Amino acid sequence: MLLGNCIYNNKNFLFVDIPGTYSIMSHSEEEEIARDYICFGNPNCTVIVVDGTCLERNLNLVFQIMEITNNIVVCVNLLDEAKKKKIHIDLDKLSYELGVPVVGTTARKKKSLTCLLDTISKVCNNKQNFAPKKITYSNIIENALSKIQPILENDFAFSPDLSRFISLKLIDGEEKILQSIEKNLSIDLLNNKKIQEATLVACQLLKENHISQNTLKDLMVADIMHKAEKICNHVCTFEDENYSNRDRKFDKILTSKKFGFPIMLLFLGFIFWLTIVGSNYPSQILFALFSCIQEKLFLVANILCFPEWLSSLLISGIYQTLTWIVSVMLPPMAIFFPLFTILEDLGYLPRIAFNMDGFFKKCCCSGKQMITMCMGFGCNAARLCWM
Repeated sequence: MLLGNCIYNNKNFLFVDIPGTYSIMSHSEEEEIARDYICFGNPNCTVIVVDGTCLERNLNLVFQIMEITNNIVVCVNLLDEAKKKKIHIDLDKLSYELGVPVVGTTARKKKSLTCLLDTISKVCNNKQNFAPKKITYSNIIENALSKIQPILENDFAFSPDLSRFISLKLIDGEEKILQSIEKNLSIDLLNNKKIQEATLVACQLLKENHISQNTLKDLMVADIMHKAEKICNHVCTFEDENYSNRDRKFDKILTSKKFGFPIMLLFLGFIFWLTIVGSNYPSQILFALFSCIQEKLFLVANILCFPEWLSSLLISGIYQTLTWIVSVMLPPMAIFFPLFTILEDLGYLPRIAFNMDGFFKKCCCSGKQMITMCMGFGCNAARLCWM
């Protein structure tokens, strides 16, 4: 997590940048980090940055965080890109539909960020009244929650929001979040007889309605996405209803079973080849340049009558080691990482993650691990350059 400070209206604000995620249902480590910080880090305000070009998808995260905290500011970013695609978002109506402050931003424009800071300040100082309109699940899930939630409110004196969140995790059976709850709140949930009995009754109710723990999350997400779709239909106006047709066509090719994997292998193979082979040339140039400077340094050391041990330490030891590392490591990094950044900006890395998700799930990982696996080849690339 990254930290940053900001002084606004003579008050110091500490910003904590938690890992970016589309969900906090604990499918990956970054989702767990984000969820645990929002749950137990006691932030005064949680700013949820959503993409103005695909608002419906991002509202999934907004509703999930609403279940944890009320102090929320929704920041609709990339309004300039939305404008290019002729997407108009009624921010006031969106704020009314969600029941939380909504601020539109274009990160490159300082004025929009000032407005965001002003809203954050009001939320932190309780100067803005709002009532989040939280998601209501299907009757069966709500009935199951009602078996546990009153016990948590009465016996543990938890707030309704926290009781509801813990109840969801109890019927969902998420061991990691339950362990985090026990650790951070200093309570023993799993061994409490009353809660165990209520959880069994709730799970039995779900089972009688043919809802297993495997399908519970799917039903919850379906309810959230249905609500998100309804809100987007109210607040978003599309001048061009077919604005996403080109992206859909690319998706059909890049994520298809027939073409997806060959294209992915070609892209990655080209990047590795360019990184490993292409970086040899700048490496040789840097190595020759630093060697030439090293000879000059020895001449200067001789003129200044440096002792041999001192010139060896400074030039043959420190200087030569540092310049070799720069010669070997800098060119591959200067090629590999910018290329991956371009692929990410073009939206191809998420498509690679989608293609590989099925394979990685077999070893209890997500498709996003493919990206870190590729980046892990960086050291190998540098070593091949040196060899």
